[in-house]
Amino acid sequence: MKYEFACKDIGMDCGFKASAKTKEELMPKIAAHAKEKHGIDPIPPDLMQKVQAAIKEKKGFF
Repeated sequence: MKYEFACKDIGMDCGFKASAKTKEELMPKIAAHAKEKHGIDPIPPDLMQKVQAAIKEKKGFF
């Protein structure tokens, strides 16, 4: 299983994409990007809901 996130999926004009084996591994990548590139620290609850909803679960090996 693999989890993926893209800023564009929450309406941001940003090409950032990240993936990880678990959501727990993915969230720090998203948080670091939000802080470094968007100046968002911490991610507010309303935006966190959008982020969580935009995480896609991919099955398979590719």
